[in-house]
Amino acid sequence: MTAIDLESALAAIGACEPAADTAIDDPAYLVYTSGTTGYPKGVLHGHRSLVGRTPAATYWFSFLEHGDHVGDSPAGQGDRIVHSGKFNWTYVLGSALMDPLFHGKTVIAHEGKNDAETWPRLIAKHGATIFIGVPTIYRQILQKTAFTKADVTTLRHCMSAGEHLSDEVFGLWKDRFGLDIFEAVGMSEFSYYLSQSKFRPIRPGSAGFPQPGHDIRLLDPETLAEVPAGEEGMICIPESDPGLFLRYWNLEEETAKLKHDGWFFTGDYARYDADGYLWFLGRKDDIIKSFGYRVSPYEVERVLKGHPAVADCACVGEAAGKDKLLVVAYVITHPGRGVAPDELLAYGKEHLAAYKAPKAVYLAKDFPRTKNGKILRRDISPAIATSRSTG
Repeated sequence: MTAIDLESALAAIGACEPAADTAIDDPAYLVYTSGTTGYPKGVLHGHRSLVGRTPAATYWFSFLEHGDHVGDSPAGQGDRIVHSGKFNWTYVLGSALMDPLFHGKTVIAHEGKNDAETWPRLIAKHGATIFIGVPTIYRQILQKTAFTKADVTTLRHCMSAGEHLSDEVFGLWKDRFGLDIFEAVGMSEFSYYLSQSKFRPIRPGSAGFPQPGHDIRLLDPETLAEVPAGEEGMICIPESDPGLFLRYWNLEEETAKLKHDGWFFTGDYARYDADGYLWFLGRKDDIIKSFGYRVSPYEVERVLKGHPAVADCACVGEAAGKDKLLVVAYVITHPGRGVAPDELLAYGKEHLAAYKAPKAVYLAKDFPRTKNGKILRRDISPAIATSRSTG
């Protein structure tokens, strides 16, 4: 690999072609969904997209103002971002490329081999102020390294998306590094639009708030009425939001199915609590209807991940006769941290309401996943289990 000096390369350019005269709704880039809910779809975004994504700069990234500095970083350096992701999904495309560079920030992206120590070392080497990753990366740094805040003095802001962060990792990271991890929720069609921010206290497990500028509503998809606080509704986005995609590529019927009546119907369900925090429940097909109750798998998973032996888990519904579904959990344990399924069943009963607690726990070595690492819930079955316990 050859390193190129940016200033020299820019100085060697004799002339530039004039920028194309584009309109806000002209196509700019095409990405594909990860395929967690079916065959991947092409998602076409317009040139308005970067403007539509600007709320994230304030309400998730929390960029430094020009000339500010922190720790041992040089004054006027501005933000330097270390991102642990690969450029094969939209989370990284946006948070490691489009958004930071649009705001004139520096990004350090590592594409080579890595381990848990790679990321703190890169932060220290480059005086990075922001670290972006997925919960698995934060968990690995905590478990496999001895780094502390003293080793990464410039680091001031940490961000996570892609999967839900467990309360355990959130708390351990705060204890060792003195920093919160700010989560966000997004999608290929709209990037990250729900997030925690420095302006409101973090409530672990909550997705935070819609970023100001995005008029997010929870609607009853049948009546289009807004649901009251505490009730489940579909997350809907006004079609006028500039951050929203233009259309699905060569799928006019699919576009019309989800973009109509002035709204984009995401298919994701959530509820607001009395304080205005949004709690993400998942897609309609993910929500488990068990004996008259509706159970969000994300809530169950968040609780089980609080057990010290649990590295990852997935909660699904399991048929137990005609029109009967049981809440069950599939668990991957940390290497060398064996645990009996009975112990996890008891842990669930202790920390969850009776109707939410798993009725069976399966131990597994891995989950079926997309290329981006997202769990394919529809493909989870007892066939992947190494052992099982019921209660």
